[in-house]
Amino acid sequence: MPPEAIDQEDNMKAVLIDKVTPAEQVRLTEVERPQVRPGWVLVKVRAFGMNHSEQILRLSEIEEDYIQKPIIPGIECVGEIADADHSGFAVGQKVIALMGGMGRSFHGSYAEYALLPSHHVFAVDSDLPWERLAAVPETYFTAWGSLFECLQLKAEDTLLIRGATCALGYAALQIAKALGCKVIATTHRESKLPLLDAADEAVLDNGALRRKELGATKALDLVGPRFLRDTLLSVRKGSIVSSTGILGGVFTLNSFDPIKEIPNGVYLTGFFSNDPTQETVDAIFAFLDKHHLEPALGACFAFDQIRDACLALDGGGVNGKIVVRL
Repeated sequence: MPPEAIDQEDNMKAVLIDKVTPAEQVRLTEVERPQVRPGWVLVKVRAFGMNHSEQILRLSEIEEDYIQKPIIPGIECVGEIADADHSGFAVGQKVIALMGGMGRSFHGSYAEYALLPSHHVFAVDSDLPWERLAAVPETYFTAWGSLFECLQLKAEDTLLIRGATCALGYAALQIAKALGCKVIATTHRESKLPLLDAADEAVLDNGALRRKELGATKALDLVGPRFLRDTLLSVRKGSIVSSTGILGGVFTLNSFDPIKEIPNGVYLTGFFSNDPTQETVDAIFAFLDKHHLEPALGACFAFDQIRDACLALDGGGVNGKIVVRL
Protein backbone atom coordinates (compact mmCIF):
# COMPACT_ATOMS: atom_id res chain seq x y z
CA MET A 1 0.00 0.00 0.00
CA PRO A 2 1.60 3.32 -0.98
CA PRO A 3 2.18 5.74 1.90
CA GLU A 4 -0.22 8.34 0.53
CA ALA A 5 -3.09 5.81 0.80
CA ILE A 6 -2.69 5.54 4.56
CA ASP A 7 -1.43 9.01 5.33
CA GLN A 8 -4.71 10.01 6.99
CA GLU A 9 -4.29 7.63 9.94
CA ASP A 10 -4.16 9.51 13.25
CA ASN A 11 -2.40 6.80 15.26
CA MET A 12 0.24 4.18 14.70
CA LYS A 13 1.83 1.21 16.43
CA ALA A 14 5.23 1.67 18.01
CA VAL A 15 7.52 0.53 20.80
CA LEU A 16 7.69 3.22 23.49
CA ILE A 17 9.98 2.94 26.53
CA ASP A 18 10.71 5.20 29.50
CA LYS A 19 12.64 2.88 31.83
CA VAL A 20 14.91 -0.16 31.74
CA THR A 21 13.07 -2.63 29.50
CA PRO A 22 14.25 -6.23 29.13
CA ALA A 23 13.28 -7.93 25.89
CA GLU A 24 10.52 -9.85 27.66
CA GLN A 25 8.75 -6.56 28.40
CA VAL A 26 8.92 -5.07 24.91
CA ARG A 27 5.50 -4.60 23.35
CA LEU A 28 3.69 -2.55 20.74
CA THR A 29 1.49 0.31 21.83
CA GLU A 30 -0.75 2.83 20.10
CA VAL A 31 0.74 6.32 19.79
CA GLU A 32 -0.08 9.45 17.85
CA ARG A 33 1.32 9.50 14.33
CA PRO A 34 3.83 12.37 14.06
CA GLN A 35 3.15 15.41 11.93
CA VAL A 36 5.78 16.77 9.58
CA ARG A 37 7.53 20.05 10.41
CA PRO A 38 10.11 22.21 8.59
CA GLY A 39 13.42 20.47 8.06
CA TRP A 40 11.94 17.04 8.73
CA VAL A 41 10.26 14.35 6.62
CA LEU A 42 7.77 11.65 7.53
CA VAL A 43 8.88 8.17 6.51
CA LYS A 44 6.59 5.18 6.22
CA VAL A 45 8.80 2.50 7.76
CA ARG A 46 8.92 -0.70 5.71
CA ALA A 47 11.67 -2.44 7.69
CA PHE A 48 14.42 -1.72 10.18
CA GLY A 49 17.61 -3.41 11.28
CA MET A 50 18.34 -4.02 14.94
CA ASN A 51 21.55 -3.05 16.66
CA HIS A 52 23.57 -3.68 19.81
CA SER A 53 23.24 0.01 20.72
CA GLU A 54 19.45 -0.41 20.98
CA GLN A 55 19.96 -3.23 23.45
CA ILE A 56 22.23 -0.94 25.48
CA LEU A 57 19.53 1.75 25.35
CA ARG A 58 16.82 -0.57 26.64
CA LEU A 59 18.91 -2.20 29.36
CA SER A 60 20.83 0.76 30.81
CA GLU A 61 21.21 3.96 28.76
CA ILE A 62 17.50 4.81 29.02
CA GLU A 63 18.23 6.03 32.55
CA GLU A 64 20.59 8.76 31.34
CA ASP A 65 19.32 12.35 31.38
CA TYR A 66 20.27 13.02 27.74
CA ILE A 67 17.78 10.41 26.48
CA GLN A 68 14.41 11.92 25.56
CA LYS A 69 11.78 9.96 27.48
CA PRO A 70 9.55 8.27 26.61
CA ILE A 71 11.42 7.28 23.45
CA ILE A 72 10.77 5.09 20.43
CA PRO A 73 14.06 3.17 19.92
CA GLY A 74 15.71 2.44 16.60
CA ILE A 75 18.73 4.06 14.93
CA GLU A 76 17.98 3.09 11.31
CA CYS A 77 15.19 2.22 8.90
CA VAL A 78 14.23 1.81 5.26
CA GLY A 79 10.96 2.95 3.80
CA GLU A 80 9.13 5.50 1.67
CA ILE A 81 8.51 9.20 2.03
CA ALA A 82 4.97 9.73 3.35
CA ASP A 83 5.17 13.52 3.74
CA ALA A 84 8.07 15.36 2.09
CA ASP A 85 7.16 18.87 3.24
CA HIS A 86 9.63 21.10 1.31
CA SER A 87 12.63 18.76 1.57
CA GLY A 88 13.12 18.00 -2.10
CA PHE A 89 12.06 14.38 -1.62
CA ALA A 90 8.94 13.05 -3.35
CA VAL A 91 6.07 11.18 -1.72
CA GLY A 92 6.62 7.46 -2.27
CA GLN A 93 10.38 7.84 -2.83
CA LYS A 94 12.47 4.95 -1.48
CA VAL A 95 14.86 6.05 1.28
CA ILE A 96 17.06 4.87 4.09
CA ALA A 97 17.74 6.73 7.33
CA LEU A 98 20.28 6.28 10.08
CA MET A 99 21.86 7.90 13.11
CA GLY A 100 21.86 11.64 13.81
CA GLY A 101 20.05 11.13 17.13
CA MET A 102 17.46 8.57 15.99
CA GLY A 103 16.04 6.65 18.93
CA ARG A 104 17.79 8.80 21.52
CA SER A 105 17.38 12.54 20.90
CA PHE A 106 14.14 11.99 18.99
CA HIS A 107 11.88 9.06 18.17
CA GLY A 108 13.41 6.30 16.09
CA SER A 109 12.35 3.47 13.82
CA TYR A 110 10.50 0.93 15.98
CA ALA A 111 7.25 2.34 14.59
CA GLU A 112 5.00 2.39 11.55
CA TYR A 113 6.09 5.97 10.79
CA ALA A 114 9.22 7.91 11.70
CA LEU A 115 9.59 11.70 11.67
CA LEU A 116 13.23 12.27 10.75
CA PRO A 117 15.52 15.23 10.00
CA SER A 118 15.82 15.41 6.23
CA HIS A 119 19.63 15.63 6.37
CA HIS A 120 19.80 12.10 7.77
CA VAL A 121 17.44 10.61 5.19
CA PHE A 122 18.98 9.37 1.93
CA ALA A 123 17.52 8.40 -1.41
CA VAL A 124 18.33 4.91 -2.67
CA ASP A 125 17.83 3.29 -6.03
CA SER A 126 17.75 -0.42 -5.25
CA ASP A 127 15.65 -3.43 -6.19
CA LEU A 128 16.52 -5.27 -2.98
CA PRO A 129 13.48 -6.50 -1.05
CA TRP A 130 12.77 -4.43 2.05
CA GLU A 131 14.22 -6.95 4.49
CA ARG A 132 17.51 -7.16 2.56
CA LEU A 133 17.63 -3.39 2.15
CA ALA A 134 17.15 -3.00 5.90
CA ALA A 135 20.34 -4.99 6.49
CA VAL A 136 22.38 -2.24 4.82
CA PRO A 137 22.16 1.24 6.44
CA GLU A 138 23.97 1.30 9.78
CA THR A 139 25.88 -1.95 9.33
CA TYR A 140 27.35 -1.31 5.90
CA PHE A 141 27.88 2.40 6.55
CA THR A 142 29.93 1.55 9.65
CA ALA A 143 31.84 -1.18 7.84
CA TRP A 144 32.50 1.13 4.89
CA GLY A 145 33.71 4.02 7.03
CA SER A 146 35.89 1.80 9.19
CA LEU A 147 37.52 0.04 6.24
CA PHE A 148 38.05 2.94 3.86
CA GLU A 149 38.00 6.17 5.89
CA CYS A 150 39.82 4.83 8.94
CA LEU A 151 41.86 1.83 7.79
CA GLN A 152 42.49 3.07 4.23
CA LEU A 153 42.03 -0.53 3.11
CA LYS A 154 43.70 -1.64 -0.11
CA ALA A 155 43.50 -4.89 -2.06
CA GLU A 156 47.01 -5.86 -1.01
CA ASP A 157 46.20 -5.64 2.73
CA THR A 158 45.77 -8.50 5.17
CA LEU A 159 42.80 -7.51 7.32
CA LEU A 160 42.21 -8.82 10.83
CA ILE A 161 38.53 -8.63 11.90
CA ARG A 162 38.26 -9.23 15.62
CA GLY A 163 34.73 -10.26 16.63
CA ALA A 164 33.70 -11.18 13.09
CA THR A 165 30.53 -13.18 13.73
CA CYS A 166 28.33 -10.12 14.21
CA ALA A 167 26.42 -8.36 11.43
CA LEU A 168 29.12 -5.69 11.14
CA GLY A 169 31.83 -8.34 11.00
CA TYR A 170 30.07 -10.20 8.18
CA ALA A 171 29.64 -6.97 6.22
CA ALA A 172 33.30 -6.00 6.65
CA LEU A 173 34.39 -9.50 5.62
CA GLN A 174 32.18 -9.36 2.54
CA ILE A 175 33.49 -5.95 1.46
CA ALA A 176 37.14 -6.79 2.11
CA LYS A 177 37.00 -10.04 0.16
CA ALA A 178 35.26 -8.30 -2.75
CA LEU A 179 38.08 -5.75 -2.73
CA GLY A 180 40.66 -8.55 -2.95
CA CYS A 181 42.10 -8.55 0.57
CA LYS A 182 43.25 -11.51 2.60
CA VAL A 183 41.03 -11.68 5.69
CA ILE A 184 41.71 -13.21 9.09
CA ALA A 185 38.50 -13.38 11.12
CA THR A 186 38.10 -14.24 14.79
CA THR A 187 35.39 -15.45 17.13
CA HIS A 188 35.51 -16.38 20.82
CA ARG A 189 33.15 -19.31 20.28
CA GLU A 190 34.57 -22.46 18.73
CA SER A 191 31.10 -23.43 17.49
CA LYS A 192 31.06 -20.30 15.30
CA LEU A 193 34.34 -20.94 13.47
CA PRO A 194 32.50 -22.63 10.55
CA LEU A 195 30.50 -19.40 10.07
CA LEU A 196 33.72 -17.68 8.99
CA ASP A 197 34.34 -19.93 5.99
CA ALA A 198 34.42 -16.87 3.70
CA ALA A 199 37.60 -15.70 5.46
CA ASP A 200 41.04 -16.90 4.44
CA GLU A 201 41.71 -17.86 8.04
CA ALA A 202 39.33 -18.31 10.98
CA VAL A 203 40.89 -17.97 14.44
CA LEU A 204 39.53 -18.89 17.85
CA ASP A 205 40.05 -15.79 19.99
CA ASN A 206 41.13 -16.37 23.59
CA GLY A 207 42.10 -12.74 24.14
CA ALA A 208 45.79 -13.17 23.37
CA LEU A 209 46.18 -12.82 19.61
CA ARG A 210 49.56 -11.13 20.05
CA ARG A 211 51.04 -14.59 20.55
CA LYS A 212 50.04 -15.60 17.02
CA GLU A 213 51.91 -14.79 13.82
CA LEU A 214 48.93 -13.32 11.95
CA GLY A 215 50.71 -10.93 9.62
CA ALA A 216 47.85 -8.40 9.61
CA THR A 217 48.48 -4.98 8.09
CA LYS A 218 45.07 -3.58 9.08
CA ALA A 219 42.79 -4.52 12.00
CA LEU A 220 39.10 -3.88 12.57
CA ASP A 221 38.47 -4.38 16.29
CA LEU A 222 34.78 -4.97 17.00
CA VAL A 223 35.37 -6.32 20.52
CA GLY A 224 36.53 -2.91 21.70
CA PRO A 225 38.46 -1.74 24.78
CA ARG A 226 38.35 -5.19 26.42
CA PHE A 227 40.98 -6.52 23.98
CA LEU A 228 42.21 -3.37 22.23
CA ARG A 229 45.62 -3.40 23.87
CA ASP A 230 46.13 -6.93 22.57
CA THR A 231 44.93 -5.98 19.08
CA LEU A 232 47.55 -3.23 18.92
CA LEU A 233 50.20 -5.90 19.56
CA SER A 234 48.74 -8.25 16.93
CA VAL A 235 49.58 -6.29 13.78
CA ARG A 236 52.72 -5.53 11.82
CA LYS A 237 54.69 -2.32 12.19
CA GLY A 238 53.13 0.32 9.96
CA SER A 239 49.62 -1.07 10.46
CA ILE A 240 46.40 0.75 11.32
CA VAL A 241 43.93 -0.43 13.96
CA SER A 242 40.35 0.84 13.99
CA SER A 243 38.40 0.43 17.24
CA THR A 244 34.82 0.38 15.96
CA GLY A 245 32.76 -2.01 18.13
CA ILE A 246 32.13 -2.66 21.82
CA LEU A 247 31.08 -6.31 21.75
CA GLY A 248 33.33 -7.03 24.73
CA GLY A 249 31.06 -5.02 27.03
CA VAL A 250 33.88 -2.64 28.07
CA PHE A 251 33.29 0.89 26.83
CA THR A 252 36.40 2.87 27.81
CA LEU A 253 40.14 2.28 28.24
CA ASN A 254 40.94 3.23 31.81
CA SER A 255 44.54 4.26 32.61
CA PHE A 256 45.47 3.93 28.94
CA ASP A 257 48.97 5.22 28.25
CA PRO A 258 49.20 5.81 24.47
CA ILE A 259 52.98 6.36 24.57
CA LYS A 260 53.65 2.96 26.11
CA GLU A 261 50.68 0.96 24.84
CA ILE A 262 50.53 1.91 21.15
CA PRO A 263 53.53 0.15 19.60
CA ASN A 264 55.95 2.31 17.65
CA GLY A 265 54.82 2.59 14.04
CA VAL A 266 51.27 1.31 14.71
CA TYR A 267 48.37 3.74 14.24
CA LEU A 268 45.14 3.75 16.25
CA THR A 269 41.89 5.26 15.02
CA GLY A 270 38.16 4.74 15.52
CA PHE A 271 34.97 5.17 13.53
CA PHE A 272 31.93 7.07 14.81
CA SER A 273 28.97 6.51 12.50
CA ASN A 274 26.93 9.62 13.26
CA ASP A 275 27.59 11.57 10.06
CA PRO A 276 26.43 9.68 6.95
CA THR A 277 26.20 11.49 3.61
CA GLN A 278 24.36 10.86 0.35
CA GLU A 279 27.74 10.52 -1.37
CA THR A 280 28.77 7.67 0.93
CA VAL A 281 25.38 5.96 0.67
CA ASP A 282 25.65 6.09 -3.12
CA ALA A 283 29.18 4.65 -3.00
CA ILE A 284 28.08 1.74 -0.80
CA PHE A 285 25.21 0.75 -3.06
CA ALA A 286 27.38 1.14 -6.16
CA PHE A 287 29.96 -1.21 -4.61
CA LEU A 288 27.32 -3.78 -3.65
CA ASP A 289 25.91 -3.64 -7.18
CA LYS A 290 29.31 -3.80 -8.91
CA HIS A 291 30.39 -6.86 -6.92
CA HIS A 292 26.94 -8.52 -6.93
CA LEU A 293 26.88 -8.61 -3.14
CA GLU A 294 23.70 -9.46 -1.25
CA PRO A 295 23.49 -7.96 2.25
CA ALA A 296 23.83 -10.62 4.92
CA LEU A 297 20.56 -11.29 6.76
CA GLY A 298 20.56 -13.35 9.94
CA ALA A 299 16.86 -13.39 10.84
CA CYS A 300 13.68 -11.54 9.87
CA PHE A 301 10.70 -10.92 12.17
CA ALA A 302 7.29 -9.38 11.59
CA PHE A 303 6.57 -6.14 13.47
CA ASP A 304 4.11 -7.87 15.79
CA GLN A 305 6.99 -10.19 16.73
CA ILE A 306 9.11 -7.30 18.03
CA ARG A 307 9.40 -8.94 21.46
CA ASP A 308 10.85 -12.07 19.84
CA ALA A 309 13.20 -9.94 17.78
CA CYS A 310 14.48 -8.22 20.93
CA LEU A 311 14.90 -11.59 22.65
CA ALA A 312 16.96 -12.74 19.68
CA LEU A 313 19.06 -9.57 19.82
CA ASP A 314 19.71 -9.87 23.55
CA GLY A 315 20.39 -13.60 23.29
CA GLY A 316 23.17 -13.14 20.76
CA GLY A 317 22.34 -16.39 18.98
CA VAL A 318 21.54 -14.95 15.54
CA ASN A 319 24.43 -14.97 13.11
CA GLY A 320 24.07 -11.81 11.07
CA LYS A 321 21.70 -8.88 10.95
CA ILE A 322 18.32 -9.06 12.65
CA VAL A 323 15.65 -7.25 10.65
CA VAL A 324 12.03 -6.41 11.44
CA ARG A 325 9.66 -6.17 8.46
CA LEU A 326 6.48 -4.11 8.60
